[in-house]
Amino acid sequence: MSGHQPAPNKLDLEAAARLEKEVDTELRFRDLKGFTAGLVSVSLVALSVFHYYTAGFGILTEHWHKAIHLAAVLSLIFLLFPGGLMSVGPRIGGVPVLDWIFAGLIIAATVYLPLIFDDLTFRIGNPSETDVVMGTIMVVLVLEATRRAMGPILPIIVCVFIAYALWGNHLSGVLAHPGSDWSGFVNHVYLTGEGIFGIPAKVVATFVFHFVLFGVIATRMGLGQFFIDLASVVAGRYPGGPAKVAVLASAMFGSISGSSIANTVTTGSLTIPAMKKIGYKPHFAGAVEAAASAGGQITPPIMGAAAFVMIEFLEIPLTTLLIAAAVPAAMHFWGVFVQVHFEAKRLGLRGMTEEEIPKLWPTVRDGWPTVIPLVALVWVIVDGYTPYLAAFVGITLCVIVGFLNPRNRLTLRDLWDALDMGARYALAVGAAAAAVGMVVGVVTLTGAGFRVGFIVTQAAASTAQWFVPLLDILPEGFGSLAGLTLFLTLLFVAMICIVMGAGIPTTALYIVLAAIAAPAVIQLGVPPLAAHLFILYYGILADLTPPVCVAAYAAAGIAGSNPFRTGLTAFRLGAAKATVPFVFAYAPVMLIMVDDFTLGSFLFVTITCALGVLVLGIGLTGYAFTHMGIGSQIGLVLAALMTITPNGPLTMVGVAIAVPIFVWNFLRSRRERAALA
Repeated sequence: MSGHQPAPNKLDLEAAARLEKEVDTELRFRDLKGFTAGLVSVSLVALSVFHYYTAGFGILTEHWHKAIHLAAVLSLIFLLFPGGLMSVGPRIGGVPVLDWIFAGLIIAATVYLPLIFDDLTFRIGNPSETDVVMGTIMVVLVLEATRRAMGPILPIIVCVFIAYALWGNHLSGVLAHPGSDWSGFVNHVYLTGEGIFGIPAKVVATFVFHFVLFGVIATRMGLGQFFIDLASVVAGRYPGGPAKVAVLASAMFGSISGSSIANTVTTGSLTIPAMKKIGYKPHFAGAVEAAASAGGQITPPIMGAAAFVMIEFLEIPLTTLLIAAAVPAAMHFWGVFVQVHFEAKRLGLRGMTEEEIPKLWPTVRDGWPTVIPLVALVWVIVDGYTPYLAAFVGITLCVIVGFLNPRNRLTLRDLWDALDMGARYALAVGAAAAAVGMVVGVVTLTGAGFRVGFIVTQAAASTAQWFVPLLDILPEGFGSLAGLTLFLTLLFVAMICIVMGAGIPTTALYIVLAAIAAPAVIQLGVPPLAAHLFILYYGILADLTPPVCVAAYAAAGIAGSNPFRTGLTAFRLGAAKATVPFVFAYAPVMLIMVDDFTLGSFLFVTITCALGVLVLGIGLTGYAFTHMGIGSQIGLVLAALMTITPNGPLTMVGVAIAVPIFVWNFLRSRRERAALA
């Protein structure tokens, strides 16, 4: 897309969907034709209608609800996703006969469990041969469905855990456990609620699907366009206006999409060309959109699938998580906004012209009805009702508003396509939930969570011993062996999240690390909510971290830039997301929902964090009042890290370092202007 072409001002959802399919492996479906295409589309719409109906009129008994959901999701994967070398042989309706067989087998193995549910009390721990056969079919086909929908990395990780469950008795040291035979493993992950049919599958079947569907329908009935127009009105006229619009629009759009890639390709189709038009380099324009869009999974009220898994793991209300996530999410967008602003000042970029900015009154007049479903959804959640009932209310109002709004009318075809696409979005995450459920099952079967946690904390403690001579000069809370051990544990966990996140989607990564890494952090005194949010933040950061930075790849496709360079720049722009988790790990008061909350401590932690993020952004950009040298940049980055730290003395040291640098930069800018006068 050339920088000389006029930037579009209206969302092209079809074009965004095509680009998303190119970038996101979870959406690379077979191009079905004829009867099979119709059958699959009807099945997808029926799956969406099933979840919508049960959300409003009553979830089925849990074992049947999960079984119907998984049977539909997994069988549709075999019909929609090509299997590579597995997709060979004769075809029926464009689908290999083998895939039809796989679809039938997975339905049989899934529905078998609720059919024998009344007898499970006598069969758990003593499975019959039929139980083992059905469980084996389930395990194998879940792994194959996950491979097709998400690639090989997650199934390989699951296989490693399965191997550990079967042969861990041959290991020595802390990782050794008594071991299990295949019958015992299948019994645990198939017949009990600790594996394939565990919490991850339950959450996707009862929460995630509904909110994915809400986001798709809300976007199609105009809410996404309204967010972009409103952001343009608010921020478009200021220096670097389109980039600021990208940040604000992605924050708002992310609140309903919960997907980094969907957010990037939808809002980016408008904002990236506009950023290039006013003078931002292509890689920077793409990076801005990617960094801002990666905040969608941490932005209330939707937040993505991992958030709903988290409330089940922690057994907390959704409102608790939404309140806790609000300030850290704001810090992420504040960090991106700061760098966007000072980059615009450094380059001398203009804002959007009056002709390019939508008018306030027409924007509000045409768009305000589209906000009603989102407001109602939040209201129902805050009022204490279940999340799926809130989604039901939101979806219902989306349809009503979409059909009644004369300026952006939703047609029956639009609704059908939204129900179809909403189910397609849920297929990959449904397979991942089933596969990762086996990881959780292995952890509970072998006690691996505590074993891995022990290894991580011991490694951190051993490393901390090397720095004992420095402990006396560090501030209280940091200047102790325990404080340094906590810091290194958090650092090790963050590195694991980023590395594993390079090949595993956020939800699957969160579930794995919640089982094996969160116990290590909690063991050192970090509250469970802060520990789990820490893991979630660093898992999402992988969307911006090369070499596998899917959000940056999507943005680079629109910007026409180098994906790797775009990813590096996006990681720099998202630096706040890499620092803020350490703040709320040490000072959970930032999350508000803690027992020892006080307004004074909350304000101190939040204000110093925001100030530190500001200084960090200026240091990374290299511009305040005028251009900075590398020495000033390094000094500001160090000052920012100290200022962000939730520790009074260290914060003051950071401020003391930053102020002279800013004063010097200001005086130098005065001299430069005087020389030009």
